[in-house]
Amino acid sequence: MSAKRLDLPGDFIRKITGAFGEAGKKWLEGLEGQIRHYAEKWNLAIEAPVPNLSYNYVTKVKDINGTPVILKLGVANGEFKNEVRAVKAYNGNSFVQLLAEDSENGAMLLERILPGGNLSTLEDEERVTREYINVWRKIRTPIPLGGDFPSIKDWASGLDRYKEMFLDDEEPPIPFEAIDTAAAFFKELAQLGEEQLLHGDLHHENILYAEGRGWVAIDPKGVIGHPYFDIISFLVNYVNEKPDPNGLLKLRIDLICNEVSMDRQLLLKAAVSLSTLYACWGIEDKTDWKDTYQCMIWFRELFEETAYESDRNQIHK
Repeated sequence: MSAKRLDLPGDFIRKITGAFGEAGKKWLEGLEGQIRHYAEKWNLAIEAPVPNLSYNYVTKVKDINGTPVILKLGVANGEFKNEVRAVKAYNGNSFVQLLAEDSENGAMLLERILPGGNLSTLEDEERVTREYINVWRKIRTPIPLGGDFPSIKDWASGLDRYKEMFLDDEEPPIPFEAIDTAAAFFKELAQLGEEQLLHGDLHHENILYAEGRGWVAIDPKGVIGHPYFDIISFLVNYVNEKPDPNGLLKLRIDLICNEVSMDRQLLLKAAVSLSTLYACWGIEDKTDWKDTYQCMIWFRELFEETAYESDRNQIHK
């Protein structure tokens, strides 16, 4: 397999180098050899990478018995090891199953979900949201003993990094007032307790259809936090390209709150805080962040409307 035949997409290269710097460049240089190594180690026949590569190299392969499986390779770091621990913790419960791993060197072998279409292939937004919530419910998992997972509070330190980046900037891309609001909401939800193991990135592309099993989740981040945080990446996904993105956000929130009896104000606080952090990460990684930040603005408007309605109802009681 030559470097030319790898033919890595430019967007994938930019994401890897933007997120991992020199370590990412070095990993890309050794990727061809790494694929060859694991093909030999696990007796795999390499087929073709998946079309939506992001921060890992994921390729379709077949094992020694001809069974379709997935080889996933990434920069060997704490985040990759954490993903392996999370897949193990979910243990196939509406989740992809782990077949082999070498987390120290950034490799795992996973079952291939077939036929494998993700939630974005469905057009009915109400059905998409209900299927999503069904998976969200099924993968609720207590904090594993000795799991050593990061917490949402650890993630929230990205807000401090953002402020340090723009400390001397009179007009930072995201106003510090928005950063402080997000930090306050993170703190408020952390004080509630009720923490669980979260997927951490549960959106359309990370929920696939498996024949005989229904919809299952893949690609967890593995983080400890309030379960409302596990809703947000879905809310902001496939929104801005739609005719009425603000209306779609409201539809998703209404359906989720009704289906699961969620506290709307708390969900919107989770949405404001985490979407602000997503935008900060986008700036940090030199990727698109403005669409996510626009979602945060809409979340905040919905939160203010909800808070106003709540206050008015209290007055009329």
